Amino acid sequence: MKILLTGVSGLLGHNFALVAAKRGHQIYGLYHRRKPTSRGLSQAIKMDLQAPEHLTQLCLELWPDAIVNCAAISSPEQCEQNPNLAEKINVALPQLLAQISTHIGARLIHISTDLVFDGLTDQPYRSTDLPNPSSLYGQCKLMAERAVLEHNPEDPVVLRVPLLMGKSPSEVRSVHEKLLTAVQSGKRVKISRSEWRQPAAAENVAAVMLELCERRDLHGLFHWAGSEHLSRYEIAQRILEHFNYPLDAVEAVDSPEEEKQNLFFNLEPLVNKIKTRPQNFQSQLDALTRIQPLNA
Repeated sequence: MKILLTGVSGLLGHNFALVAAKRGHQIYGLYHRRKPTSRGLSQAIKMDLQAPEHLTQLCLELWPDAIVNCAAISSPEQCEQNPNLAEKINVALPQLLAQISTHIGARLIHISTDLVFDGLTDQPYRSTDLPNPSSLYGQCKLMAERAVLEHNPEDPVVLRVPLLMGKSPSEVRSVHEKLLTAVQSGKRVKISRSEWRQPAAAENVAAVMLELCERRDLHGLFHWAGSEHLSRYEIAQRILEHFNYPLDAVEAVDSPEEEKQNLFFNLEPLVNKIKTRPQNFQSQLDALTRIQPLNA
């Protein structure tokens, strides 16, 4: 299968390229600044995804069997600082890819987020539940979901994913990388006990994405995540313990005014239709390369 992959230098795109290449697929990876390090790429192509005419021309030349969109302004803070760029990459780009994929008959896999929900519930969110994003990032991702499903009504997949664990090419993108980078700089990191998430390994999510590329009988909006619900504080504590860092490197924030945020996913019906299984948090930690402790 010939696959056009955007965001190949990011955490999820990098892992998808590795998983897909192992299965013998041809991967054409698009990047902007950081040249990809994923093994097995058929070609790495530098491209500004704000230039729709260049992307359209490339797609018509390659005529891929599938388009996988991992490109995004993934930081809520960056979206707030540059809303115009966030709109172009997080909304206009997915819409264009949906239009292109419809024209060339390509399978489209678009990645979304748990932050399309506000977390103000005690029940895991189903894919049919009404979103209510509380940030510009979440609003843009929700707009992109709707654009993808509107402009490719026959064969799209929108996959919502949570916080991602794993090793990124830049080594500063995943949950554990961000935490350990902050701790190594000498900061005592403040982390909320009120925010509960359902982290997943990027490699595990990539395996799901590849199954969805190969399974054209599945289309629509799906949820995927790990198998455990954890507070951000517990996630941080377990990462520090795993890498032999002092647990007091993070400080719990317990504000009585802070409303509990539960961003949990119900994984049905997808979990019953594919071979890949959700992982518990310890399995995600065990898969990470151990690094030297802070006081080494």
